Amino acid sequence: MEIQRLSDVVWVIPRRDPMRVPGRVFASDALIETVLQDRATVQVANVAHLRGIVEASYAMPDIHWGYGFPIGGVAATTVEDGVISPGGVGFDICCGVRLIASRFTEKDFEEQRATIMAELDRRIPRGIGKGGIAPPGLIRDILERGAAAALDAGYGWESDLERCEERGLSKGADPSRVSDKAINRGRSQIGSLGAGNHFLEVQIVDQIHDEEAARAYGLALGMVVVMIHCGSRGLGHQTCTDQLQLMGSAMRRYGIAVPDRQLACVPVRSREGEQYLGAMATASNYAWANRHILADAARHAFARAFGTSPERTGMHLVFDVAHNLAKIETHDVAGRPTELCVHRKGATRAFGPGHPELPPDLRAVGQPVLVPGSMGTASWVLRGEVGNPAFDSAAHGAGRLMSRKRAKAQQSGGEVRLRLEDDGISVRPGSVKLLSEEAPYAYKDVDAVADVCHRAKLAAKVARLRPVGVVKG
Repeated sequence: MEIQRLSDVVWVIPRRDPMRVPGRVFASDALIETVLQDRATVQVANVAHLRGIVEASYAMPDIHWGYGFPIGGVAATTVEDGVISPGGVGFDICCGVRLIASRFTEKDFEEQRATIMAELDRRIPRGIGKGGIAPPGLIRDILERGAAAALDAGYGWESDLERCEERGLSKGADPSRVSDKAINRGRSQIGSLGAGNHFLEVQIVDQIHDEEAARAYGLALGMVVVMIHCGSRGLGHQTCTDQLQLMGSAMRRYGIAVPDRQLACVPVRSREGEQYLGAMATASNYAWANRHILADAARHAFARAFGTSPERTGMHLVFDVAHNLAKIETHDVAGRPTELCVHRKGATRAFGPGHPELPPDLRAVGQPVLVPGSMGTASWVLRGEVGNPAFDSAAHGAGRLMSRKRAKAQQSGGEVRLRLEDDGISVRPGSVKLLSEEAPYAYKDVDAVADVCHRAKLAAKVARLRPVGVVKG
């Protein structure tokens, strides 16, 4: 795959027929080597064939091989005559990250480390097929009303909705588009992490790069924070599977051809397109509520460990942002405001200062962008910037460097756990055996990813977070 350097951190895949636009990859010299080895640039070029795509097929610095779209892929198609593709969202619909601040310091954590980790271990359901915190009967309300339904059921705080993308309720949700099979898979998993790269991590703010933004977000040096990374569990996976089956046959009717069948798509403004948007928004509501409920459990764990109430922990929500969604947004294209369907597959929305969709108390500094590292390495808080060159998108994490199979061959899960504990990170796994799949060596350098985001003006550095405890599926 031909690739040319455009600047220090921007690379271009030239347009070749039948590509409709070029590809554009944000990466440093070191990161581009891993991208080329992974062959994810082939998927970047494939996405550039989609009907109605504008400007470029983008790849964030954490890009790696995915289903249809690369993970870390961003593409905007016109609503008027473009397509929507489930491959541009992924199976874990609305997977995302929630960050909670606190009034506690690292000293406080060390004094209560064992109790905090034991409480989190007891309260956070995780693992393949494991049940959740909330009662199964809550699912219908959650699918319709998202995080607000969880709030009304007694989980979390009203202020949480203010600091959640879309206030935890995706527009256009249509539960009738979600199959009974999907609902049954999600019914008993409300308030659970799942497995894979999902986690709840206790972290320390160890660097501040933007004092103004950090103050607006409620972050301070030495503060204990909690990061939660999970999505829509089995319900989201089944919903994506169902919708892909519907689109495969519909493509022929619309005369759509793609270079990879995993890029199955239909016109945004078609019956099938509207069905997918309704199903995706419904699964998103499940994910917003899922993280909302897990955050409530984390507050209660800290409250119990410190012998206080959840309200007195100071554990306010910094932000909750998704990184697997397709959203209808308006952006300038060739100098004109244009309604677009922005696919972000393993990429985070990153609105800059002044954006009207941001909460009033964040509008002056821009949206928090949460970039989790791999288990045992740092994570980052960035902020959106005006003039973002990729439809207000940024990286969503470190990005895999090696497959799970290859990672497991490097070390056993027990060896990974011992190494993390030696580094001062308490680990409470759902499965010790599976820890090696998510070991730090299996991922790219998250500091390098954050640096490219900063240099490319995708999102600016605000704070770096260092892990001290992790609850893992």
